Amino acid sequence: MAQTPRVLAIVPARGGSKGIPRKNIRLFAGHPLIAYSIAAGLQAQRVDRVIVSTDDEEIAAIAREYGAEVPFLRPAHLAQDDTPDYPVFRHALEWLAQHEGYRPDVVVQLRPTSPLRPRGLVDRGVETLLAHPQADSLRAVMPAKQIPYKMWRMNDQGFLEPLLTVAGIAEPYNAPRQRLPQVYWQTGHLDVFWTRTVFEKGSLTGDVVLPLLVDPDYAADLDTPWDWSRAEWQALHRDLDMVWPGRRPRPMPPRIDLVVLDFDGVFTDNRVWVDETGREMVAAHRGDGLGIRNLQRAGIRVVVLSSEENPVVQARCQKLDLPVYQGVRDKGRFLQSLLEKYQVPGDRAVYLGNDVNDLPCFPLVGWAVAVADAHPQVKRAADYVLQHPGGHGAIRELADLILAAMPAPS
Repeated sequence: MAQTPRVLAIVPARGGSKGIPRKNIRLFAGHPLIAYSIAAGLQAQRVDRVIVSTDDEEIAAIAREYGAEVPFLRPAHLAQDDTPDYPVFRHALEWLAQHEGYRPDVVVQLRPTSPLRPRGLVDRGVETLLAHPQADSLRAVMPAKQIPYKMWRMNDQGFLEPLLTVAGIAEPYNAPRQRLPQVYWQTGHLDVFWTRTVFEKGSLTGDVVLPLLVDPDYAADLDTPWDWSRAEWQALHRDLDMVWPGRRPRPMPPRIDLVVLDFDGVFTDNRVWVDETGREMVAAHRGDGLGIRNLQRAGIRVVVLSSEENPVVQARCQKLDLPVYQGVRDKGRFLQSLLEKYQVPGDRAVYLGNDVNDLPCFPLVGWAVAVADAHPQVKRAADYVLQHPGGHGAIRELADLILAAMPAPS
């Protein structure tokens, strides 16, 4: 082995996903899910290379955009629902050896489905394995919430049988948990193993496995849309010292005096109906109007900033009693003048947008928000991405979030 061990991080990301379609590149807190694992590898001091093993061209393009290498596309037979990890990693290592002459000493597996990864975890894992050459691998674990000694299986007759037994403890399923052995759940955040474990033992794990404890606050298991929403909330609203692919989103300001709304793609779904006379019509969401009124009643000023000049915009804003500024070409400069006009510090303002011409406004406010169907670049730059698309209750969702965070009147 070389004096300085070569460490390769591999992010496995196939294109198929049943529970959450296109899961690996679905936006999670503003970035594609895979970006969090790529960032964990790139930000680690002990990792030399980060590659993504995928069968999917779109995933490959996004992976390269976030700084990973994609030197090959994984064969389709290694990207099936029931494909285990071992042949995927062996294929990657053999391809790199054959085509590049590259043979790492240590391999790090960074699963995309564990985006809440503590900063420094990868380096800790690599250094721990390097310090224990007698071990075959290392795996991130945390104390299990569910106790397997209190679990059951059903036999062929339909009766329950204990899943496990414990020496010296009769009926462990009825015993206090304090008497039962501590068990650990593999979190998926990190696996580290020697390359020799792969080729000499035909395994990514081997026989001697080191533990690396992870704080349970970072637990996430993204199998269902509910799991996704819960983990995304943790990332955005818990004070987790986790790896981010880019700028860490800012929390909602404790005090908000001004909410600035784009119109097209925020009040509307960004479509327009045009009749034979050239008359334009759009669809808006009634719930948004109620959300705006609720903000106004709470003493929060709401204004509309639009690059378009259209009677439809004027009519809708007039109905909602909203100040509107149309035909704004440089939204950033105009927003700065609005903040000065209303004497509102930027960190007490919120901006809701959907397209790239809204981006200059984001750094000027305390909280930059994007609708669910915003341009990908806007989602990546936003502090928060709403669940509702433009024209379908996005403004109401934002209003409810702001009002729910306000202290109750004394």
